[in-house]
Amino acid sequence: MHKKFLVIAALLGALSVALGAFAAHSLKVILETEVLQIFETGVKYQMYHTLALLAVGILLQQSATKQLKWAGNFFIAGIILFSGSLYLLCYIKHMGISATWVGAITPLGGICFIAGWIMMAIGVGRKATTA
Repeated sequence: MHKKFLVIAALLGALSVALGAFAAHSLKVILETEVLQIFETGVKYQMYHTLALLAVGILLQQSATKQLKWAGNFFIAGIILFSGSLYLLCYIKHMGISATWVGAITPLGGICFIAGWIMMAIGVGRKATTA
């Protein structure tokens, strides 16, 4: 399980850097400032939680608690829902399409992020008491 999280974290990290570079060099000239900031928020949160997923993968090598596994899954879901919905929102705004439902997905990703951090805390706490 830890290898899966480590591989996914590595790929998501690479994607974060690529998307950030794309935003800085290509999107900067075609998106409005407000829309570009939304995109950059998605990239930042993707990278933050990619690093959290990397930490989960490393912690799982030491102690495979179910809470740590849940944390990793929550971080992945959060990246998809939170950052993915922000990327989609930017595309929709740029294309001039009206789709307000996309904004309703973003908080679900935020909830996944929070749940991931809580599960990580519980998993590390359980690990510490069993060591």
